[in-house]
Amino acid sequence: MNDSSARASILRRVRAASRHDPALAGERGKEMFEELAAPTGSPRSKLAGDLLDRFCRRSQAMSSTADRVSNLAEVPAANARYLSAAELPRSAVCWQEYASLDWAGAGLAVAPRAARDDDLVGITGDFCAIAETGTLMLLSGLTTAATTSLRPEMHIAIVLAARVVAGMEEGIALPRREHGDVPRAVNFVSRPSPTGDIELTIVLGAHGPYRVHLVVVTP
Repeated sequence: MNDSSARASILRRVRAASRHDPALAGERGKEMFEELAAPTGSPRSKLAGDLLDRFCRRSQAMSSTADRVSNLAEVPAANARYLSAAELPRSAVCWQEYASLDWAGAGLAVAPRAARDDDLVGITGDFCAIAETGTLMLLSGLTTAATTSLRPEMHIAIVLAARVVAGMEEGIALPRREHGDVPRAVNFVSRPSPTGDIELTIVLGAHGPYRVHLVVVTP
């Protein structure tokens, strides 16, 4: 039996086993594409308890720190307390949406621009926060530079309680629902940047910030 005959024999057996009817191929193909266009999602357990509490617990379990304030006006003072306690510089860069906060009143010098190599502290918001994994989801854009969270040694993220979702599925669906599409870059931040390349010892800050601090706004 040559290769062509062997292949035809195998395909005949496969069709017989699957009861394949070539006349139904077009209909089955249409059904397949309809299912792909409307995915049902994989089965998963519903998260128990408060989503915000779950998000904070998961983040802190992975070496991030967190503070809570009741409104955005309290964010500068909360950041100043943290930076002072950690003996970090009181200067930073931030996303443009937070430029109007009273940073100077809290004793901080904060510039609304993308981070450069010499910036040690970057302050961002987030598009949403994922409770299941304790992860921040950040979308790149003209006013939300990715370098602000990636380049400085210290990343401070302002997290709005109303933007905490249950899982990755909800997080991925959100930009399409709100904006119709996703931007060029989406960054997920779950903890300070770790590596275990050197003698299998975990070292923070190898490929990004070595500290991640969350300021959670819970009105």
